[in-house]
Amino acid sequence: MADRPKLREDDHRWLEDVEGDEALAKVRDWNARTLTELRADPRFEALQATALAIVNATDKIPYGSLRGRQVRNFWQDAEAVRGSLRNTSLDDYLSDAPTWTTDLSIDELAEQEGQNWVYKGATSLPPAYDRSLLALSVGGKDAAVRREWSFEDRAFVAGGFMLPEAKAGAAWRDIDTLLVATDWGDGSMTESGYPFVAKWVRRGAPMEAATEVFRGAATDVGVWPDRLDGPHGPLMMAVQRLTFFETQVWYLPPDGEAVALPLPLKASVVDVFEDRLVFMIDDAWTAPDGQTYGSGSLLAMALGPALAGNVRELEVIFRPDARTAIQAAARTRSRLLVSTLENVVGVVYAYRLDGGAWVRDRLDIPDDVSAQVQFATRDSDLAFIGYESYLRPDTLAVVDVSTGRRRGAKALPPRFDAKRLTVEQRTATSRDGTAVPYFLIRPVDAPLNGALPTVLYGYGGFQVSLNPTYAPLTGKLWLERGGAYVVANIRGGGEFGPDWHQAGLKTQRQRIYDDFVAVAEDLIRSNVTSPRRLGIMGGSNGGLLMGVMYNQRPELWNAVVCQVPLLDMLRYHLLLAGASWVGEYGHPDHPEERAFLETISPYHNVDPNRDHPEIFFVTSTKDDRVHPGHARKMAARLEQMGKPFLYYENIDGGHSAAANLAETAKRVALEYTYLSRKLMD
Repeated sequence: MADRPKLREDDHRWLEDVEGDEALAKVRDWNARTLTELRADPRFEALQATALAIVNATDKIPYGSLRGRQVRNFWQDAEAVRGSLRNTSLDDYLSDAPTWTTDLSIDELAEQEGQNWVYKGATSLPPAYDRSLLALSVGGKDAAVRREWSFEDRAFVAGGFMLPEAKAGAAWRDIDTLLVATDWGDGSMTESGYPFVAKWVRRGAPMEAATEVFRGAATDVGVWPDRLDGPHGPLMMAVQRLTFFETQVWYLPPDGEAVALPLPLKASVVDVFEDRLVFMIDDAWTAPDGQTYGSGSLLAMALGPALAGNVRELEVIFRPDARTAIQAAARTRSRLLVSTLENVVGVVYAYRLDGGAWVRDRLDIPDDVSAQVQFATRDSDLAFIGYESYLRPDTLAVVDVSTGRRRGAKALPPRFDAKRLTVEQRTATSRDGTAVPYFLIRPVDAPLNGALPTVLYGYGGFQVSLNPTYAPLTGKLWLERGGAYVVANIRGGGEFGPDWHQAGLKTQRQRIYDDFVAVAEDLIRSNVTSPRRLGIMGGSNGGLLMGVMYNQRPELWNAVVCQVPLLDMLRYHLLLAGASWVGEYGHPDHPEERAFLETISPYHNVDPNRDHPEIFFVTSTKDDRVHPGHARKMAARLEQMGKPFLYYENIDGGHSAAANLAETAKRVALEYTYLSRKLMD
């Protein structure tokens, strides 16, 4: 590294000015060059048209939530680009051709109000769920306004609750009271850009009259309101994220001081089930009863003592092994549903209490699929269970979990020809001897002579699992055209529970990168592909992975798609939500952790004397989670060195780099045009 040009601290700092004239002028130049080059490729228009047809298809599965006897759904297609909120009866939903009633068109609202609204979800008031706070974002940002909506009247409530734009959270205590954490003004937001003060907001009263009920600290990641429904009514909670992985949950009684729930810091509350508080732990825990409970366990404790801050009557519901991990848990009226991964294959169990003992039944779901609970509610035993695989289109089953009987199912029609494709689960050996699984999807008749155009995808962070999923765009735009696609289940993810994730934290992060390299080398060693035909892709934390791979092993790939990435790892904690991730990456102000970050930070480690493949950066001006300055500065660095790159920054879109389906189709078409040029030609 001694002969590399030294970066001054402020070399490209001006590119962190999100909407500064100089920065945007540079972005426009890069965008124009990239769009001119890729649109000139005769494949681009066909790929974009195909992508549009897929994302705008009207025969998609209408995933929804069950509210009483009504199913609510958010729908997007060519006529509803921004989307519509709509509903139908449960009986009609279970039919082959439901008739939907539109509650709210986001497209019409955007036109009426002159805003590029992007729908970000709803927080509804139990048990009727007839009132909701709708979150609406300008251009796809994480920050959103929240406005009270009446599903009965199909209108925003006149004079109703309206929370100004912020990275905020809210929970209903009752129809006239919200628990809100938001930007209350100076001194109310954390270093990560999230709220740490929660207040009661009452109907008809101005925000200035809100009553503070809980205060965290500016050094927290943030504080979020939550509501659990106990046997005797709502239980209001303040969830204090001390770090990204450490949480203290506080019970806010109707009268009196907040009470800290007696949980370990690396734990998450699932729900209340039959006078028990159900929770998962992400680290081994020696409880007050003297027993040690393993990392990744699902546990329960008596609710009453827990609300008073005491641990009583601990029970083990699920104890994972080395190749098994819980993905999620949710309750219905009489069951606790637990979605698991068993060697990266999905299984869903329904738990019930029988004489004080937890008894489980495995739901009838096909083997070798990725399965998850799409929706469950304590008001019903009907649950929406989804399952899919790389070659099997999504199926949604409506299951009565008390009996196991299906009430109906919906299936996505095939979006690409899978008859000539095969899926293999393989294992690579990382530098330290760890077995790293990966999935290879390829044409079954393709000769293994090193010539197969292959895209290797990875993430490797934040305990996010890459499960087998049906990906119509990848299938149609890449696999059906003769390419192979690989998903690497590297450390940092959650495929094998918290320990698999924690093995790559902070200064141990090189293990993640070694795992990814091991998968690539295994593909090359087994003659699936070669460096000339191998490309890599990843976004967000996966974008950091791409940047590291671009620097550490540039000879292994001929294409790199780097989406909404972190790349300046010495300043990431100062940009937008970056401070919230120091628990994952380490802190640049701590000498030991900074020393490691200096070795991997993509922006600081480009070697001008090595050959690098052309890299394609994709980001968004309105990404208020990972700052677009990361990609901008890296591109400027490469431009300075005369290295090849492409760059596309969508103005809207937030962290997804696309605010609507049309923008998604365009972005994906650009990416696969680039990959085709680099790997198939």
